[in-house]
Amino acid sequence: MDSEQDLIKEIEALKAELEERKKALPAHSVRPHQLLIIEELEEQIEEKTRLLEKIRSPK
Repeated sequence: MDSEQDLIKEIEALKAELEERKKALPAHSVRPHQLLIIEELEEQIEEKTRLLEKIRSPK
């Protein structure tokens, strides 16, 4: 299982990659695969955030 610090680092890295992907989107003619990558990154961030909250919550 991932430690809290590992998850935080992974979330930060995913968020940074997401921002880079969003900045790289053209103003026009966005390709479907570009949007899929962004959606996948958002889903990974949500999943890791839920896992982090689960680790942090009292048992």
